[in-house]
Amino acid sequence: MSTRATAARCLQRVIYDGESLTEVLQNYTATSLSSQDQALLRDLCFGALRWHERLSAILAILLTKPLKKADKDVECLLRIGLYQLLYQRTPDHAAVNETVAAAKKLKKAWAGGLVNGVLRGFIRRQASILAQVDTQPVACHAFPDWLLARIRQAWPDAWENILAASNAHPPMTLRVNQRQQSTATYWQILRAAGIAAETVETVASALNLQTPVGVEQLPGFHEGTVSVQDAAAQLAAGLLDCQPGMHVLDACAAPGGKTSHLLETTTDLHLTAIDSSETRLRRVTENLSRLHLQARVVAADAGELTAWWDGQPFDRILLDAPCSATGVIRRHPDIKVLRRDSDIAALQQEQAHLLNNLWPSLRPGGKLLYVTCSILPEENIRQVETFLGKQADARHLPIEAGWGHTLAIGRQILPGEQGMDGFYYALLHKVV
Repeated sequence: MSTRATAARCLQRVIYDGESLTEVLQNYTATSLSSQDQALLRDLCFGALRWHERLSAILAILLTKPLKKADKDVECLLRIGLYQLLYQRTPDHAAVNETVAAAKKLKKAWAGGLVNGVLRGFIRRQASILAQVDTQPVACHAFPDWLLARIRQAWPDAWENILAASNAHPPMTLRVNQRQQSTATYWQILRAAGIAAETVETVASALNLQTPVGVEQLPGFHEGTVSVQDAAAQLAAGLLDCQPGMHVLDACAAPGGKTSHLLETTTDLHLTAIDSSETRLRRVTENLSRLHLQARVVAADAGELTAWWDGQPFDRILLDAPCSATGVIRRHPDIKVLRRDSDIAALQQEQAHLLNNLWPSLRPGGKLLYVTCSILPEENIRQVETFLGKQADARHLPIEAGWGHTLAIGRQILPGEQGMDGFYYALLHKVV
């Protein structure tokens, strides 16, 4: 099957079957696709989902009637063709011809004529069609209406920058293992290998690559010298301020980036990493193995203490809570397609469940770091305000930093600020 036909099938599974793009692509990147075809597949899928709302508005004009359910793969192939014409700078004739050829690979030869006609119709009428669709905020900003409304309400002075940053290509960010060498030393190693990188001013362990590369090209990756992790996510370890010998809980630990960073940062930690997904926990184990680190890894609902807790209180708790992931859309554009407005209330309930149920396992004098990769106040400052109103022995500790926005409780990084993803951090202290 051609790469474009494969991309169409991937899009169909995300848009119409509700599957995660990351999981869908894993099925193909482990196959016989060449590295070049894998890169093209990722670009087509990520791009078509990043601009999903705009492409949908264009298709609504070009198609006289929606395609049948059984032919949604053809519709997704049209999205691929339009993405190439609009965003890939693929020559018009090449984009049309390759997309028509891909229709045959879907075993729908009849669709070749439809694909040809729709794409050529767009080329002829491109200026007028784009002028028409871009009068619609949903199409112009490529965000679903409910999420657009929430972001505008939450950040009335910054919403346009948030949307633009969320639609941009994110940098590939590295975390240098400080146990093995300094960030400055690794920067020199990258430079010697012909890989250009820049330091991140507020995150000592982070480097942004000027051009993404495969992890196999990173010097020392397989030896645990470096990992891939956004700079905002790397802030957690420093904020939690672990000390040698402490008992630490990483709740909702998968895929293990923050888990391993905690262990890299502080020696002799007794760390328990919990996640409700056994499948996702395999990533935690793989990361720990590659980095030569050790932790107790448990498959359980972190909020149900009787299922896993031995009664020994923790000195530190990292709660990287399940959330809308609205701060990392630039890395996961399928969020705009998969997430629903009704999901937010359910996520708020889950966050509150974890916060309230984990609190008893923290020793007096201990600290809990509440983290989300969301930019919605309902999941962040309002969630923590509600928690503090219920817990008499809980206090928030101000976070003084050169990154993000100071809030009444915690700090918020918005997508793209200082090159980082959108994250919220609140540090909570249990009074003695």
